[in-house]
Amino acid sequence: MSDGHLHDCAVIGGGPAGLTAAMYLQRFHRDVVVLDADASRARWIPESNNCPGFPRGIAGNDLLRIYGEQVCQLGLDVTRARVASLSRCAAEADDDAPGDRDADTGPCFLLRADDGRTWRARRVMLATGVVDVLPDVAWAAAAMDATAMRLCAICDGYEASDGRLAVYGAPATALSHARFLRTFSADVAMLLDGDDGDDATLRDEAAAIGVTLLGRPSALEFDGRRCSAVVDGTRHVFDALYPAMGSNVQSALATGIGARVDDEGALEVDDAKMTSVDGLYAIGDVVSALNQISVATGTAAIAASAVHSSLPPNPRRASR
Repeated sequence: MSDGHLHDCAVIGGGPAGLTAAMYLQRFHRDVVVLDADASRARWIPESNNCPGFPRGIAGNDLLRIYGEQVCQLGLDVTRARVASLSRCAAEADDDAPGDRDADTGPCFLLRADDGRTWRARRVMLATGVVDVLPDVAWAAAAMDATAMRLCAICDGYEASDGRLAVYGAPATALSHARFLRTFSADVAMLLDGDDGDDATLRDEAAAIGVTLLGRPSALEFDGRRCSAVVDGTRHVFDALYPAMGSNVQSALATGIGARVDDEGALEVDDAKMTSVDGLYAIGDVVSALNQISVATGTAAIAASAVHSSLPPNPRRASR
């Protein structure tokens, strides 16, 4: 089922980046549709304390709600949909569009949801983000809600200051994260995911930066308050456990129509945040950058302004 309309821009993703872009485009009097699968990474944030404007902190879901309310006040509803494919299409004239915009011969995209619904748009803004790789445990979400497991030391290392901290991941990655965590605590341990790297060299490297290499745990557990690891029969309890297992960049919709990515799978964009595909823009964590809300909203503002400028003019008619 198609909505039968040619939108100025379709925004895929309703996290902070996508909703910021939608707000800008709506305020530019553009015809925008937001398609969101309700899977924003921000929903994992128990409390963000480095998001400007919230001195007492704010939960990720509350932040998403506020962003959504601001967009809705502009008359734009977020459509719940998981976009399964993106392709080019012909930009036939739209009876609802002003005549001077029908002459636009620029790009046009067809978006198809996994339930069969389709949308057409002159421009597309990808704000699909990343999906963090977590330890294979049933309690991961509960531990994050309790702040016993944390995903981003840049975001919340300050709140974990002087606690007993641990990093869990492959040797090189875990060592890098542990080094960063030493900014916040003198008590940092490394837990290895896999058999490689538990050797004297790695122990020496860890010790040189004030980090204790515990090795590969036989069990990871969560008691409702704190995470713990069993290594060589000894249980170690932590105030916060940081997985350092990487993330999966959600760039497949773009690469499916030829967009270029870097070695990490993040989309390559120009200064206007347009990918290598004409008319396809990318913002937020799906682009290689610091994965922060403030960065995501900044890229959204840049991209939305660029999209508006790339479209045919939409001069305002006199109201009286």
